[in-house]
Amino acid sequence: MKECNVIAVDLAKDIFQVCIMNRQGKIIFNEELSRKKLLDWLPRQPPSLVAMESCGGSSYWARLARSLGHEVIVIPPRQVRPFRTGQKTDSNDAIAIAVASQAPNIKPARYLTIEQQALQSIDRMRDMVNKQKLQLSNQTRGLLLEFGIVINKTESGFKKRIPEILEDAENELSVPLRDGIARMWILYARLEEDFEFFDRQMKQLTLQDEECQRLMKLEGVGPVTAARLKLQLGHAEHFQNGRQASACIGLTPKQHSSGGKVRLGPISKTSCDRPLRSCLFLGARAVVSKLKKRPPKTAKESWLKDLIDRRGVNCASIALANKTVRTAYALLEHGTDYKPAALTPFIVPKAGAELALQEKVGV
Repeated sequence: MKECNVIAVDLAKDIFQVCIMNRQGKIIFNEELSRKKLLDWLPRQPPSLVAMESCGGSSYWARLARSLGHEVIVIPPRQVRPFRTGQKTDSNDAIAIAVASQAPNIKPARYLTIEQQALQSIDRMRDMVNKQKLQLSNQTRGLLLEFGIVINKTESGFKKRIPEILEDAENELSVPLRDGIARMWILYARLEEDFEFFDRQMKQLTLQDEECQRLMKLEGVGPVTAARLKLQLGHAEHFQNGRQASACIGLTPKQHSSGGKVRLGPISKTSCDRPLRSCLFLGARAVVSKLKKRPPKTAKESWLKDLIDRRGVNCASIALANKTVRTAYALLEHGTDYKPAALTPFIVPKAGAELALQEKVGV
């Protein structure tokens, strides 16, 4: 990687800034290229290290450069920013990308395959439709509350009450407002239908994927969480160990250590994969809630139950989510199945058997 030229590409929609840095660190090319010219120019270059920022389109360009025989590194934008000198221009950004690609402490981002990107796109569309459903129902509740009509916060309560409100001729809703609520109800039903379509697609894709099936054997991991875990972890080649994967998702405490003193704080609110962390936490919380009402069956459940007694439900849920990510990393790295260790039951010997044993040993 250090012995070839670096081709840094500042990605855009139509006009791309391309910078070439040689092995000695000298800039020998830094010009703008259109999309068509870049597609014609890149295959003619000798095998090089192609560096770019992680953004929209970076996976496509990374796959294209890789297919042309180049090495590829995708860098998060916040790691490129410290290397930019001068004002923010496309030219300076491209130079910063080239310099950052040679830094020893850079942690590159992943780029997705076509199958992974399709799965991610379906997950994003499913999430968007679900948010639109929630926004529409909340606005309808708020509008009707102004007329003294209260609807339960649950989804089932909303579905039950709206038809009743539209059929009630004695409430104070005017005809135009009633027609508007009816339109909102039709739109809500359509969004619910679309959500069910994307949800079925997600479940079908996870059922067809062997890695997702292995991940779904973990405690509190369903189809959506398994798909998001696979997208984040890949084949576990991007992280050195399970702790790095857990820290990337945002399930480890932040550090502010100095002078040999280790100071650990709360988990991060910004530097994390919030949708995936939310899924992991909710799944872990469901496992913890059920475990409180029954005795543990595995060594992992015994550890978790002790942690619930010592630190509480929320802390135990985050700890279980952290362990889930580390276990998922190990499963993907080694290609193994998840088999929790069962607790060995303690059997109290009967009185007759104990006396026979004492006679046998001569006690």
